[in-house]
Amino acid sequence: MAHEDCIFCKIIDGELPSAKVYEDEAVYAFLDISQVTKGHTLVIPKTHTKNIYETPPEVASKLFERIPTIANAIKKAYQPAGMNLLNNNEKLADQSVFHLHIHLLPRYGEDDGFSFNWQVHTDDYSQDDLQQIAKEINEAF
Repeated sequence: MAHEDCIFCKIIDGELPSAKVYEDEAVYAFLDISQVTKGHTLVIPKTHTKNIYETPPEVASKLFERIPTIANAIKKAYQPAGMNLLNNNEKLADQSVFHLHIHLLPRYGEDDGFSFNWQVHTDDYSQDDLQQIAKEINEAF
């Protein structure tokens, strides 16, 4: 089910070019044009879904089932020292294309062009705080 204004749906339909890495009935994987690191690949469901929040379990299952196979092909081709899997949801989290996609980012070293700038807040939360946060999430199921 394509979405007419979605750049990724247009890639799946062949209306826009891509460097295809993998395709089957449920998933399409192609190189990210930014190539943050060599082999940087996007894996998307063929069913249009905006983000992880709106993704039906059966679409997520098919998508995530294929991630290890694609990651291992990248590993075999380029022997990265590691790999980050990244998914951004909503604008604040830097989602720029609103079709669910998983970034596979091969890592070659600390100066390979990719980095996280996380602030760690370990000292800001007691064990009681963490238990309360876990309880609130658990109650939201």
